[in-house]
Order: sequence, then structure tokens, then C-alpha cells
Amino acid sequence: MGGRSLRPARVYQTASRLLEANSTSQPPVWYNTIGSIPPGEILTRTQPAQHRAQKHNSRIRKPSKMFQPQIIEYEEDRLRRQFHKDHPWELARPRVVLENDGRDGQKHDWSRIRQPGMPLSGESVVQRQLWLMYNGRSKAEAYDIARKEFYALRHEEEVERRVAKEEALWTGAYFGKGVLEVSMGLEDKIYADWMEWATKNVGEMDRLREAAYTSVPTPDDAVEEDVDPLAEEPGLV
Repeated sequence: MGGRSLRPARVYQTASRLLEANSTSQPPVWYNTIGSIPPGEILTRTQPAQHRAQKHNSRIRKPSKMFQPQIIEYEEDRLRRQFHKDHPWELARPRVVLENDGRDGQKHDWSRIRQPGMPLSGESVVQRQLWLMYNGRSKAEAYDIARKEFYALRHEEEVERRVAKEEALWTGAYFGKGVLEVSMGLEDKIYADWMEWATKNVGEMDRLREAAYTSVPTPDDAVEEDVDPLAEEPGLV
């Protein structure tokens, strides 16, 4: 079509000028339809903004966060940061993050913190706090309520674990060393090695100090005797 303009917004006007100038022998098949029912402006494709190369002044600081995506943050994210800041050891507990159908959030009733089929974790506190906030509680009050319920359930789990261990020991079960016992054993070994090294070095330092005061030669000092070189030569005596 050469250099003719065929932009969608002006295609009917362009075709009309071509017909008036007898550049085409017959109108296109869509000419009458477009003339009677013009397309909406929202269907036309606008030209995107062109970024032209500009010379930037070195003295002007360039924006460091240009063209970065917008941060997506949910309300639960702030609650999670607050909880794990106060309870950092909860992050060390193993968790299973798995959803079978993607609708696990719709199957839980957070009017209570304990949910069937879901282990107790920091997420339970977050969702429970969020439910309380939606039901008229302030953020601090909801966090205090959810946190106390979480502590009570953790204490209950710890008591059950201790009772189960005592019952197993009573029936003859044997448990290996725990994490604390292994750590204490390693610490005791390092301390014993250090005591042996310190005792050896302190004894050596005391011996050298006594030798310096009494002027007694130490085994390391080599005492050279005066030898007459002529006495060793045969026939010279």
C-alpha cells in the first residue's frame, strides 16, 4: 500500500479519499458496513509510549526504584511478621505446606484456634487473630487472645509428649541421647581437651620460671665442655 496511512481509527476516511481520487476501482466489501456502523474507539489499538534516549545530567541522581513491580502485600503478612518476631523458634519447627484442591482456607472455622487435620503452628495464631479482628476485636487484643490460646495448646502438647515418653520408658523402651545431651557431651569433651592442654602448658611455664631463678640448666640447654684439640692428635702428647 506504499506510504498510505492504514491506522484502524482512520481506515474508513482513508478508503473514502482513495475512492474520491479514483485510486481504487471499487470500494472494499466492508466499506458500507463500516460507514453505517463505525467501530468503537476502545477497539482501536493506540500506539504505545515511545521511550526516547535522553542525555541525563550526571549531577542529578537517577531514581533507583524505576520500573519495579508493585509490592503485593496481604493483611496476614504484617501479622506473620509480628508473630515470628516474638516467637523466632517457631520457624525451626518442620511444616508441611500442601493443598490438595486449593480450598483449604474455606474448610477451616477460625472461631477456634485448633482445626481438625491441621497441626498447630504460627499460621493458626495469624488466622485466629485475623478472625477476631473481623469480629470487633482490636489488633492488640486479638493478638493477645490468640497468643494465650496458642500457649495453652503448646503446653498441652508438651504434657502429652512427656507422659507418652514416661509410659514408653516404663514398658522398656530406650531412647537415645537428646539434642541437649549431645550438645553437653561435645562441650564437656572440648573442656577436657582444653584442661589437658592448659595443665601441660602451665607446668612447662612453671619449670622455665624456676630454672630462670635458680640458674639451673634445663635439659634443652646444651653445655659445651672445653676440649684440648692437641690432646686428641696422636703422637703430639
